[in-house]
Amino acid sequence: MRHFPIFMAVAGRRIVVAGGGEAALAKLRLLLKTEAQIDVHAEAPLPEIEALAAEGRIRLLRRRPEATDLAGAVLAYGAEEDDLLDARLAALATEAGVPHNIVDDLDRSAFITPAIVDRDPVVVAIGTEGAAPVLARRIKAEIEERLPSALGILARIARGFRHAAEALPFGRPRRDFWGAFYDRAGPEALSQGGEAAVLPALRRLLADHLTAAPAAGRVDFVGAGPGDPDLLTLRARRALDAADVVIHDRLVPPAILDLARREATIIDAGKEGFGPSTPQAAINAMLVAHAARGLHVVRLKSGDPTLFGRLDEEIAAVEAAGIDWAIVPGITAASAAVAVIGQSLTARGRNSAVRFLTGHDMKGFADHDWRALARAGEVAAIYMGKRAARFLQGRLLMHGADPATPVTVVASASRPDQQILSTTLSDLEPALTRAAFEGPALILFGLVPRRAEPALSASLQEAAR
Repeated sequence: MRHFPIFMAVAGRRIVVAGGGEAALAKLRLLLKTEAQIDVHAEAPLPEIEALAAEGRIRLLRRRPEATDLAGAVLAYGAEEDDLLDARLAALATEAGVPHNIVDDLDRSAFITPAIVDRDPVVVAIGTEGAAPVLARRIKAEIEERLPSALGILARIARGFRHAAEALPFGRPRRDFWGAFYDRAGPEALSQGGEAAVLPALRRLLADHLTAAPAAGRVDFVGAGPGDPDLLTLRARRALDAADVVIHDRLVPPAILDLARREATIIDAGKEGFGPSTPQAAINAMLVAHAARGLHVVRLKSGDPTLFGRLDEEIAAVEAAGIDWAIVPGITAASAAVAVIGQSLTARGRNSAVRFLTGHDMKGFADHDWRALARAGEVAAIYMGKRAARFLQGRLLMHGADPATPVTVVASASRPDQQILSTTLSDLEPALTRAAFEGPALILFGLVPRRAEPALSASLQEAAR
């Protein structure tokens, strides 16, 4: 981010606006939503601006701003629509140490004003770093449709009740209380009895939560998918939003971890084949320890938690401690990889089965039924196979696999840095080593990118002659 989003306290403080035309008026419509004191400097203001001054909503000074006018101001806007005059305002503001914005001039502005959805005191700010204001307005319109107009009323009443709600323990009990208010009790009271019914409903809800038994801890085993946040399931997003603790694998990217609550504890429990790893016993102990404290734990696993994720061991540890748990499926890397290359894992006339294999296990390189896999037309998705590629290649060739069998390696499938290697079994190594893929890679044995199929068919026909 080039601009860090913040909400600045402006109540009772002074904001300086230089300009009296349409640009200044547009900014004033937004600034007048605040409780700031607004000084407008304009020699020839629009009638609408004069009317605002007559109503006492702004202070109008019919001259250009001077250095003394900026002293003590919290913000300054240059809306003269004249490069020299706006540059003068920017210089005065910089000298006074006042953040300034030049309307429609990102390069000369110290800050930008986002598009705003106003449900005071709930305010949503949308910014695009000045790159796409039309997109910001589109996002604003979509959010406007989704946020009920009554949300501001509920938030204002809730603000005055925050001190009373502190009778609940910090963390999950308090979050559950406010969630119940905004999701059910608040809207119901407002619709049935109007604004006057909301505060009594809050009091009743607090009494219920104060006398309720503490919520038991739980563990959700959640699939993070292949890495693209857009491929997370809705249930996975909800689990991350509710989690007190997130214990994640090494392959879960920051973009997905960022979806967790800011207050959540994030723990890296990564494992790496043939490399440093968090012992499984330590992961099991962490799951139990945090959930036993009444916390909602998300065990976040790359791809789908039921595939090569040692899920059974973790479930056994949680069950032995009497802790509730659930599985939230995710999109596995094989599904993402075949989507990237435009193929399917099964196809009529090609293969009616597909094997999901691992390149290595706890003992080292994993052994499989190589003779069955070497048969013509077989398809396999091989996880954790990058370092085992030469071993896999040798075993398959040794058991009679056709050297011309297509092999596709997809690294970091679905992520911005994804890479694809299309080769054959005979060339898998050293081709994979030369490719020097850095991210997690999945080997698709028996599949070729769809766009490469015609070329591969031609080369096979040539080899058969």
